[in-house]
Amino acid sequence: MPRYDDSRQPIRFDVKDRPLRRDVGRLGARLGHLLVELAPKGVFEAVEAARLASRRRRKGDPLAGAELESILHALPTSHALEVVRAFSAYFGVVNTAEQVHRLRRRVDYLRTGEAQPGSLHASALELARRGTTADEVAEALASIVVEPVFTAHPTEPIRRTLLKKDQRLALALVERFQADRMDPVALATLDGRIGLEIATAWQTEEQLPGRPTVADEVEHVLFFLSDVLYRVVPAVHEELARALQLAYGRPIPVERPVVRFASWVGGDMDGNPNVGADTIRATLERHMELALRRYREELRGLHEHLSQSISRVAVDDAVLERANQYAQLMPGPAGEVPARYRGMPYRHLLWLMTARLDLKAAGDPRGYGAPDEFRADLQLIADSLERHGGAHAGLALVRRALMRVDVFGFHLATLDARQDAAVHRRAVGVLLGDAGFAERSAEDRAAVIRAALEAPEALQLTAPDEEAQRTLDVFRALAESRARYGPRALGPFIISMAQGADDALAVLLLARAGGCVDESGAVPLDVAPLFETVDDLEVGPNALRALCEDATYAKHLAARGGRQLVMLGYSDSNKDGGIAASRVAIDRAQERLVAAASDAGVRLTLFHGRGGSISRGGSKPRAGILAAPPGALAGHARATEQGEIVGGKFGLRGIATRTLEVTLGALLERTAGGDPALAATDGQRAIADTLGTASRARYRALVHEDADFPELFREMTPIDVIERLEIGSRPARRRQMRGVQDLRAIPWVFAWTQCRAALPGWFGFGSGLEAAIAEYGIDAVRRANREWPFLSTLVSDVEMVLAKSDLDIAARYAQLAGEVGARLFPELTAEHERAIDAILLVREASSLLEHDPTLRRSIRLRNPYVDPLSFVQVEALARWRAGGREDVELERLLTQTVRGIARGLRNTG
Repeated sequence: MPRYDDSRQPIRFDVKDRPLRRDVGRLGARLGHLLVELAPKGVFEAVEAARLASRRRRKGDPLAGAELESILHALPTSHALEVVRAFSAYFGVVNTAEQVHRLRRRVDYLRTGEAQPGSLHASALELARRGTTADEVAEALASIVVEPVFTAHPTEPIRRTLLKKDQRLALALVERFQADRMDPVALATLDGRIGLEIATAWQTEEQLPGRPTVADEVEHVLFFLSDVLYRVVPAVHEELARALQLAYGRPIPVERPVVRFASWVGGDMDGNPNVGADTIRATLERHMELALRRYREELRGLHEHLSQSISRVAVDDAVLERANQYAQLMPGPAGEVPARYRGMPYRHLLWLMTARLDLKAAGDPRGYGAPDEFRADLQLIADSLERHGGAHAGLALVRRALMRVDVFGFHLATLDARQDAAVHRRAVGVLLGDAGFAERSAEDRAAVIRAALEAPEALQLTAPDEEAQRTLDVFRALAESRARYGPRALGPFIISMAQGADDALAVLLLARAGGCVDESGAVPLDVAPLFETVDDLEVGPNALRALCEDATYAKHLAARGGRQLVMLGYSDSNKDGGIAASRVAIDRAQERLVAAASDAGVRLTLFHGRGGSISRGGSKPRAGILAAPPGALAGHARATEQGEIVGGKFGLRGIATRTLEVTLGALLERTAGGDPALAATDGQRAIADTLGTASRARYRALVHEDADFPELFREMTPIDVIERLEIGSRPARRRQMRGVQDLRAIPWVFAWTQCRAALPGWFGFGSGLEAAIAEYGIDAVRRANREWPFLSTLVSDVEMVLAKSDLDIAARYAQLAGEVGARLFPELTAEHERAIDAILLVREASSLLEHDPTLRRSIRLRNPYVDPLSFVQVEALARWRAGGREDVELERLLTQTVRGIARGLRNTG
């Protein structure tokens, strides 16, 4: 089928999307007026000229490209910076408008009663349609859990000040849904609020000077946890109950939380010397501080509503008795209770509960010891209200508070710890006085550690060096934190670059040496190996078998309830072998890990280390869950939520609700009534194996084996700018960079995205798909794409990256690499064309994203506004490098282009 190019055709909006178009037009006009008023003279005119030239270029005007280049080249650096900021600000308001439109569509579905695709309502109807009984759903609800795990790694960091402005702008746009019912004064006032947020954001620096500290990154994540997710958790559970009742015609109680949250921020030591024992303690203290603050606010709200008088309605004696008990425990606070509350038993108890929270925050032993005590007090009030006319007089509010305590405890989010296996190997070698320990075989290392664990009384540890001491301090901090914040505050200890059973055993030895043991002498940590490269993913299942068969580790597993967590890395496996090889290896690893765990009688949880971009595993959540092999979910969806996309998925309450609902609905569909997923056929596996093998060979031939490729990467992409960006506490490199393998996956993907090539998301895929078609025939590959969710999801993901990439723009960046660019860029172009042709052939389509006109339209609308930023970036890169990278103003301009392009593409690292 010949290709169809609609890039020069008018962009059409469905009726349902016209409000979005109006919002974007209104906000763009407001921003234009703002530029006229506040920007330096000539900036607005330059922005308009660049915008119009860019649009003409996209429509095929042969002279527009040179005109756009001339407009931007003529700008002094200071004006170019303001022009770039203007385009970036435009993307900021457009992104907000698009999120608000998602809220608008949700409201439209709720009004009509129709199930929105991907919603809990749609999932419940699907379960009922396929014959899953209400009892089977209830059984699934007793075990499933969605657990987003927040990481730092921001590549589009936004200050809390600006996050708040985005929230207020979004809320104002939501209020505008009712514009046709507003009087002119109210509408003008509302539009004034919209203008206020845009104007003050324009006048606010996007980033404070200096690299963010770990504490800054902690606060960034806590904003979403405490300001957004704390609010929406009850609503998600209530919507689940509502959806099930609509589908089944009777209530199916949601009696336990089905979501919880975890974080790496403050506990992820892998390659970050700024994270360690001190940040673990400080982070967990801050988590508890914020949780207690939210509960005090919650009690104030309940206090406001639960004004019932004992003379008007009965209450349970247990409520009165608990208040009397607390009056004796805390005579000071009890004496401050206003006399009028003596006849209002709920208010009386709530006042004293607040006092106990205050004492907890102050470290006073009279404060609550554990969240269960706090929950018990709330339950007393709920039971009393239920028995004494409170069904419509506050019971729902108390039940919401109970759900929040069940989810957030006093820890708000579980803190995971992570460290590189190599660090542990060196530390064990030092402590055992074995200088060659790290170089031994994995089997030898395991035997040495096993002997040390089995005879701890004979263990003579040598004095640790600085690195080993830091390692032991971490385990001491974990032991102290478990005692202070409770076991729910600590998540698994994740071992990066794990290769064998010895890496898990090393954690047990170091934990014991650091005093991290419980009352029974067991290590109270779940140890989770992380398999990251393609080769490690292939050996991971055998490593799990060896671990489960190890008698020493089996004792640890038994103490942990027979559960084992294994993490799968998408980012490094992609950088190692390309997207197809990475995905195929992860799919195979899941199948084999499930089999290994089943054979050993172990309950396995797979933890997916997904990034924000497709290249780092960032597929659509629902698609990723539905594409998982049979048995791979086991009712638990645990996956990382990378810092650069957290705002887009959890920045607004309605969007956060939708994000959790989509994942929860897909997990429920895969769990209730038995997993309906079918194992891949031998034919499908063969197609995937050929795809992965051939694509990996093509990818590695360029990325890892061509001696000139590192130079192409460093010259064609703005990696040298990205490495100077102060957007995270962690260094961009693991060590002095000798090749691609030494660069972290996030800046690797980020750099290729910036130059519009997006190479990690597609390079090699076309060769792989061609090889599969040649070996098995187009009909077999098409059938596999239709019938096998794994392959169709992979093809869709690569198709989206190809649609977002722009090799015409990337060619400008390739010129920065001189002769190397001239030699290697045609290889990129040929493989890009090969991938597009193969995907269109398999999909029987004439253009990319033919099945997704909404996304195709979004890309077409954005590209003309991203292009000027790319033109500026290419020229500024050349000038900055020619000047020895010493021009501060050019570096500032480049930094702003990086932010603007990231915001425009909505796809970063």
